[in-house]
Amino acid sequence: MPIALPRAQVLPSQEAATYAEWFACLAEPVRVRLLHAVATSPKGITVGALTEILGTSQSTTSHHVRKLADVGFVRLAKQGTATIVTVNEACCAGLPHAADAVMGMLAPRPCCPDDVPADVTVRALEPGDWPAVRRIYGEGIATGIATFETAVPSRASLDANWLPGHRWVAEIDGDVVGWAAAAPVSTRDSYAGVAETAVYVGDGYRGRGVGKALLHKQVNAADADGLWTLQASVLTENRAGVGLHHAAGYRTVGIRERIARLDGVWHDTVLIERRTPVK
Repeated sequence: MPIALPRAQVLPSQEAATYAEWFACLAEPVRVRLLHAVATSPKGITVGALTEILGTSQSTTSHHVRKLADVGFVRLAKQGTATIVTVNEACCAGLPHAADAVMGMLAPRPCCPDDVPADVTVRALEPGDWPAVRRIYGEGIATGIATFETAVPSRASLDANWLPGHRWVAEIDGDVVGWAAAAPVSTRDSYAGVAETAVYVGDGYRGRGVGKALLHKQVNAADADGLWTLQASVLTENRAGVGLHHAAGYRTVGIRERIARLDGVWHDTVLIERRTPVK
């Protein structure tokens, strides 16, 4: 009997053509170097200066600049006899978006897998749960890949920072084995629906679907409560954490390089976000 495979999704032809044009333009090392030089020159740079940086002729540099301008990666402006080249800021978001679209990261999908383990119960955090929550926080710190914190925050600081209606604990056989929480990213009204999320699973319970169950509750509650964006920063070493969030509808926004030091070592983080489907 033939195996029934999931039906493949098809990228719209116009989008595919646009992305192909972008990628084709960058299929030339000189243009990649040129675009990098322009992008790292916030006030713009002249074609002459680019020629010196790249070690190419003026005509070669002008040719590649024009190719980048034709697809919208850079903008050109005359200043006397010089041509000033500036980056099109939209391409900084457009390129990652295009890669995500091609790789299926933006395709519609459910908030979470439907195979949440039956032995995990997720409920609202209660006052008596705080010792277990702080213990699990400490177990996360001990992994070295969960957070840049080096000491468990006090109950008072966590209580003051976390949104009251978005604090969850996971139980197995009556024991608290994980928690999830959301905190506002800003006090400004315009960011009222944006929250920073965290999910921690206790030592000895990882790999049992606890994180999946917590995220399932967290994102559904956020959708119901009108939070339109959830975001999180995950250390790049924590690949399981990134994968868990992707399965819950998060997408990678970008990599924040050398964003913080832990025990004297610089680390990168993956910035991920999830948008409410109806927004």
